[in-house]
Amino acid sequence: MNQSDSSAPVPESDSEAGTLSPANLRDRIERRDTVTILDVRISGDYETWHIEDEAVETTNVPYYAFLEDEDAAIERVPAGDPIVVVCAEGDASKYVAGLVVDTGRNAISLEDGMEGWAGIYDATEITSYDGPGTVIQYHRPSTGCLSYLVASEGEAAVIDPLRAFTDRYLDDATELGADLEYAIDTHCHADHVSGVGSLTEQDVWGLVPAATIERGMEMKAAFSPIEDGETVDVGAVTIEARHTPGHTSGMTSYLVDDQVLLTGDSLFVGSVARPDLEAGDEGAGKAATQLYESLQERILSLDEDVIVAGGHRAERETPGEDNTYTARLGTLVEEMAVLSMDQADFVEYILSNMPPRPANYETIIDANLGHREIDDEEAFRIELGPNNCAASQGATIG
Repeated sequence: MNQSDSSAPVPESDSEAGTLSPANLRDRIERRDTVTILDVRISGDYETWHIEDEAVETTNVPYYAFLEDEDAAIERVPAGDPIVVVCAEGDASKYVAGLVVDTGRNAISLEDGMEGWAGIYDATEITSYDGPGTVIQYHRPSTGCLSYLVASEGEAAVIDPLRAFTDRYLDDATELGADLEYAIDTHCHADHVSGVGSLTEQDVWGLVPAATIERGMEMKAAFSPIEDGETVDVGAVTIEARHTPGHTSGMTSYLVDDQVLLTGDSLFVGSVARPDLEAGDEGAGKAATQLYESLQERILSLDEDVIVAGGHRAERETPGEDNTYTARLGTLVEEMAVLSMDQADFVEYILSNMPPRPANYETIIDANLGHREIDDEEAFRIELGPNNCAASQGATIG
């Protein structure tokens, strides 16, 4: 994805605008403050990925428009106090924010732009879980990716880790008085580079679904296949693997001490998985049928009080009472019409309501299968953008 603001040097405006850190922007959004964003990246980058939330009002006026006709561009700037100006890396936004300040309005620049926004990574304990140990949910606001850390009696496991935050998991486990023993993937991801490989280089043992390895995975790392029904003990916590294919052939959910189901990209709070990222258009119908069977037989058959914790949050989804993106299974059955459909209607609905595929998804899949080597900088860059691993939320809520 090209996120360059312009190939020309950034000029200086007469006024110097203030800045806003990505963390402070996140806090304002979570408080439900009204946030007005002026995104000055090129239109293609903006349309592919921009900051979205119910509390956010966003307008795109490309940076070059201010260079070509400053007065006309200024007229397109939205009303807001302050106006948060956003670019790719934080340079062009400083210039444009200064131009807005020159007109007597209040404008600030987002520090480090969308790259800074992509670096925000929040950790929140799932307090509705009352079993042994601690279950933490990680949330990356820029992409909606969710990961999990389970810690108990001096041991810890991370599920669906992101390579960009390898050190974070190790540090957080240490803070909980635990050694990170396992790094576990639910499937071969298409929207972010997995951290399982990088964590194995830190003496953490990797676990990958057996069916994912059967896709031709070639990892130069210390890992083992995990089979359907196999369990992993983390201190006093038992994690059970439940094969739930559909999104991918290897998709596996993990039941934490019979209370929390880490569903990966099978079931989300507000949506279900898309079936075409591995199967393609031709195989999407068969994969959607598999997904239906997995949901009905492997997930919805569990107790209604099981806490569902997916691999992504749905677009514009708000967190629950404990500030995590989780919900009781019974609540989802009541609220999501798609979970009560028969197989034929389910398949038709899912196939007709799929968003665009994630940016760079083929490159990311190749990297996660070990077919392509990429460095940390490229790994961070190629996963910038929306996750798009779910069917459209509007199609699944009743």
